[in-house]
Amino acid sequence: MVPIRTITLGVAEPHPLTPAIVRRLAQQLRTIAARLQEVGYEVQTLRLATRPLLSDLAVWPARDIERYGRELQEMLTEVEIAFCSLGPALVTQPTFPLDRLALLADLLIAGPALNASVLLASSAQGLRQEAAPAVARLMLRLARETPEGDGNFRFAMLACVEPGCPFFPAAYHRGPASLGLGLQSAALLGQALSAAAAEGGRPLAPEAISAIVRHTLEEQLGPLAALARALSDEHQLHYNGLDLSPAPLGEESIVPALEACGYGLIGDPGTLTVAAAITRGLQSTTLPTCGYCGLMLPVLEDALLGRRWEEGRLHVHQLLLYSAVCGTGLDTIPLPGDSPEQTIAGLLLDVAALAMRLQKPLAARLFPVPGRRTGERTTFTSPYLTNTLIR
Repeated sequence: MVPIRTITLGVAEPHPLTPAIVRRLAQQLRTIAARLQEVGYEVQTLRLATRPLLSDLAVWPARDIERYGRELQEMLTEVEIAFCSLGPALVTQPTFPLDRLALLADLLIAGPALNASVLLASSAQGLRQEAAPAVARLMLRLARETPEGDGNFRFAMLACVEPGCPFFPAAYHRGPASLGLGLQSAALLGQALSAAAAEGGRPLAPEAISAIVRHTLEEQLGPLAALARALSDEHQLHYNGLDLSPAPLGEESIVPALEACGYGLIGDPGTLTVAAAITRGLQSTTLPTCGYCGLMLPVLEDALLGRRWEEGRLHVHQLLLYSAVCGTGLDTIPLPGDSPEQTIAGLLLDVAALAMRLQKPLAARLFPVPGRRTGERTTFTSPYLTNTLIR
């Protein structure tokens, strides 16, 4: 069975959340997880996605928000929930004060279970260019002031990302309480595409790649989709669906799926074609879906992708090119710790501009690595991150 990376509960109640609400939500998550585990699914994480905190508490003084963040972290620790998204700062709203963005860094530095984001561009309100340097400064501060810079694992810039995605740190909520699942299906797709390529003995046609992905997911995930819907009904939750993005983790890499198709190693000519074909398959199933449903290429979460990066087969704008036809944008990209604010802001604007031009959800999760320069290796100890060369 495909591992479930996350069961994400969308929280209907506005901030500030109370201990009673957090306890109820945690119990609801555990009950749902237990039902999925009873039938054999591996459940890796339980997560809460809230309404945008800085919108709910727009009139609160900064010190009161900081205090509430510490209290919320204590509530989460008490119920053993390690992932809670505070939602995005909606800077696309022209009246949003950019100096409030520093509060997100304060919250993430003090709260290891907290995640947050900034919505830099939206289909309705466009791109707020002048906010990009402030977001870059936030990322540089998280690099300096969190252990190994891991605050940037819990923070992202969003562009055209709607509520309801189960994957963090992009997740946030709007409307009635909801349920969404994010999956770890990279190995499943690698096996299916490798088997098909071995039979044919030549590169798989794009249409065949899409059909294999679609058929494999429908066959393997149909029962999970039905059970998740039944659990949503039982708990009176809106069912968001499954995010079919084949999230990798460590040695369970998405690279074998790409390279099995017969177009060479990732980064070779033809990679864009394969990325587009896999994503077309992900987005053409009959399953109820939510979130990105696209190919994820997170350099620091995927060990083999990290090795290809170190070999020089990939670079930042090449990954951004692939995101035009696949998934999440620039994800866990290692950068020198002394990267200029202007460079980071430029990358954020490139991602946001592409999202606006294509009207598709993209994000940027960038990792300025503290104390490391170009040509040096990362030395992360987090179980969620692999190590590679900074280029």
